[in-house]
Amino acid sequence: MEPPFRKILIANRGEIAVRIIRTARDMGIRTVAVYSDADANALHALLADEKYRLGPGEPGASYLNMDAIIDVALKSGAEAVHPGYGFLAQNALFAEKVVENGLVWIGPHPDVIKLVGDKLGARRFFSSQGIPIVPGGLNPVDLRDAASYAEEIGYPVVVKPAGGGGGIGMFVAWSEEELEEKMKQAAHLAHAYFKNASVYLEKYFPKAKHIEVQVLGWRGGVIHLFERECSVQRRFQKVIEEAPSPSLSWDERKHVCELAVRAASSCGYTNAGTFEFIFDLDTRSFYLLEVNSRIQVEHPVTEAVTGVDIVEQQIRIAGEGKPTVQQGNVEIHAHAIEARIYAEDPMNSFAPSPGKITFLEIPQGPWVRVDSGVYEGYEIPHFYDPLIMKVITWGSSRAQALSRLLRAVSELRIGGIRHNKYLILKILEHPAFREANYTTRMLEDGELLRGLRNTDEAPLLPSGREAEKGGAAQKRVEQPERVNYWRLLARAGSASL
Repeated sequence: MEPPFRKILIANRGEIAVRIIRTARDMGIRTVAVYSDADANALHALLADEKYRLGPGEPGASYLNMDAIIDVALKSGAEAVHPGYGFLAQNALFAEKVVENGLVWIGPHPDVIKLVGDKLGARRFFSSQGIPIVPGGLNPVDLRDAASYAEEIGYPVVVKPAGGGGGIGMFVAWSEEELEEKMKQAAHLAHAYFKNASVYLEKYFPKAKHIEVQVLGWRGGVIHLFERECSVQRRFQKVIEEAPSPSLSWDERKHVCELAVRAASSCGYTNAGTFEFIFDLDTRSFYLLEVNSRIQVEHPVTEAVTGVDIVEQQIRIAGEGKPTVQQGNVEIHAHAIEARIYAEDPMNSFAPSPGKITFLEIPQGPWVRVDSGVYEGYEIPHFYDPLIMKVITWGSSRAQALSRLLRAVSELRIGGIRHNKYLILKILEHPAFREANYTTRMLEDGELLRGLRNTDEAPLLPSGREAEKGGAAQKRVEQPERVNYWRLLARAGSASL
């Protein structure tokens, strides 16, 4: 099959840029990487066919510099831009600039990005289309009126930034006494991160699952690739995802997928996207939470159970107008689970842990996939999100996929930085996860953080690395002092969460 483009630019970094480069290469498409000074030796810059410097390490001077990225695209002869996730991926202005400069945007139409990116506007729109949304406000609320709105919705409520996402600035209030403090915290972070201090209230479901549906849209149709469950979260940040959800009956699965297709069709959604739902276990009801108008971090579990390369479909839709798959030939094949591995310290409020990776052993073996943006000797910058890799396993049953993921994560060794590998292992071994009885509150009581390791002191396999006399473990590399304190603040959140 002929590729729809000769050359594309990836406006991103890290593991998602590497993942896009690999599919593009499989399709016979040349790739252009952009990098900051902090990423001069990053894996995505080394793997691409061409690479171009954007600027200093600060995101605003590099990966968020729209004009610089478009200049590189034009200079390099790229025909299209893939934004990955994060940075400018859901920025309608950037998408418009890409198109205005004669390039193809590998993503939804800018008008759709605007619609779903406006949290309150999206709530109003989808509610008007008959899609059930999470109960709550349709407009910003100020401190004077918050108590009456919360009383009407019913405690507990979640305070959410109107202009943000990614779990940043979200706080749960369990009573009127807590509400004022949570409102102030949310508004402060909303202004710092999104330049918009507006917040609103939604009902918080203490006993709930987080279910999301992967869709592909084009002019003339929308299909779904079934659902994923993303209920293992810490402070609204996803940690482990699986597909399909072990919590749904087949009728419930069919219902939520139909809701997602209806919602996507109602807004003229094109390209890949994810419609996220809260599933209230008490009523077995679905409520649309938000729409992510980009590829998701957790897309590999959907690929594993459907056999559909979502990045390829993104490129096909952008270049040829439609996907190469149809709803009738999309099926679920067994089970897949993904664990996100972060360079962060779970024992210190999940503070980022930048620094040099002194040794790295990647798990291998049957039905194991690792999407990584790092290598041994690579220095993790302090400027960016600390996700370093994802470990994904497939099995003919959930139990088999879980067994393989436990084995794979156990084999992973990362030296020189703190990381969350041992937290992942504790979650996977926990009875609630094994029995699929977990909810979005699984990590909130802190039990799984007690007595937790956060480093690998020595590689598992001998490789000629310098070690202490007698083959003892390597001395732990001193941790760098510089951290991204803005990101730390957002991740730390509130002690009551």
